[in-house]
Amino acid sequence: MSDKISILNRNGQGITLSAVIHFPPNFDRGRKNPAVIVSHPGGGVKEQAAGLYARKLAEQGFLTVAYDASYQGESTGEPRQLENPYVRTEDVSAVFDYMTTLPYVDPTRIGAMGICAGAGYTANAAINDHRIKAVGTVSMVNIGSMFRNGWDNNIKDADAIPVLEIGSNARTGAARGGDETTFPLAPMRKEDAPNRELEEAWEYYHTPRCQYPTAPGYMTARSLNQIITYDAFNKAEAFLTQPLQIVAGSKAGSKWMSDDLYKRAVSKDKRYHVVEGSNHMQLYDGEKEVNEAVSVLAPFFKSTL
Repeated sequence: MSDKISILNRNGQGITLSAVIHFPPNFDRGRKNPAVIVSHPGGGVKEQAAGLYARKLAEQGFLTVAYDASYQGESTGEPRQLENPYVRTEDVSAVFDYMTTLPYVDPTRIGAMGICAGAGYTANAAINDHRIKAVGTVSMVNIGSMFRNGWDNNIKDADAIPVLEIGSNARTGAARGGDETTFPLAPMRKEDAPNRELEEAWEYYHTPRCQYPTAPGYMTARSLNQIITYDAFNKAEAFLTQPLQIVAGSKAGSKWMSDDLYKRAVSKDKRYHVVEGSNHMQLYDGEKEVNEAVSVLAPFFKSTL
């Protein structure tokens, strides 16, 4: 069972988040229940991977909420498709704010998880907001690291300055009355993909595999100004103390970012599960891969919430 809901985002931007709340079987509204917030990948929406994980975790006994980020999907905010990582991090806490108002949710037993960039934002939110009691990640991407250093972590930070300038030029153009220019979060065409793994990203967002009308797969170019200097794991060495469950594919080009958080997090309870043979994208919607991830995440949340 699920309900579509609207969440007033109290972070000062006047935004309303669109979300779906999923209830576990035989849900009892008369008791305080554990809950998990699920954040979608960059370029995604709640109807895709986040919704899939939210449904599967609900089947395992959790109340879950999958939501559209500010400026994206069915949530409000202008300019559309802004991917400001600081806002996306705050979105996690905004959903948490809402969940504390629900009489059937135990505010001391709320965890959070995310997929891809949503996992990085979830980790950052937990660093900042210790109301989040447990953190799960799937195919995690630290979006700042990815845009600075490349999918294969082979670009130096300073060499990303031209990308910063793309963001600045986009802002100037819009301020002078031009349209907001865009920048791909996943390959927009099959021929743009540099490898088979990222060809799957194109396939996921732009073919019947999982395309969705509110998920165009790009962001505003102005977002690059915030993304390039962002570190989703900033101060994890001091403040990411909550239990942490990382899930990554053995063949994922993004795995180095999961490795990075596992190394940096100060949590005394940190766990790392590798899905053998899986790449980054297969953990979005592959039946075998997703079921394996959930088989790890569900008991993790049950033991920590």
